[in-house]
Amino acid sequence: MPYLWLESLHAAAAVTFVAGLLAAALLLAFVPSADALSPAFWRAARAWHRWVTGPAILLVWGLGLTLAVKGGWLPSAGWLWAKLALVTALSGLHGAQAGALRRLAAGEGRRRTALVRFIPALIVLAVVGILFLVIGKPF
Repeated sequence: MPYLWLESLHAAAAVTFVAGLLAAALLLAFVPSADALSPAFWRAARAWHRWVTGPAILLVWGLGLTLAVKGGWLPSAGWLWAKLALVTALSGLHGAQAGALRRLAAGEGRRRTALVRFIPALIVLAVVGILFLVIGKPF
């Protein structure tokens, strides 16, 4: 497959992944309690996270690593390693969100820390950082 097609698919998967990540982060941060929305809503949110956001992250990683190999960047591109660190952090957040949505869909309550309200902003900052690294390739 031509490089530009891979790059386009990678970008589309990244946008889908980030949109799902942000949607879940906003729900988890700003819905006052598990009881504020019905268990059916939480099941639907979990299904979206599982069947849309989940495959998107797999495509992001698969296509991204393919692009890195085709571009010859893996061994020594500092910007790529910094990007991979940010993507790994977002991937871990995806896993944490999946667990929180699973518990809410099962009707279990949740404890919310003050940090949860900052997660949507942290996602945006990470994405801005990734874009800066990919477009600018500063090192």
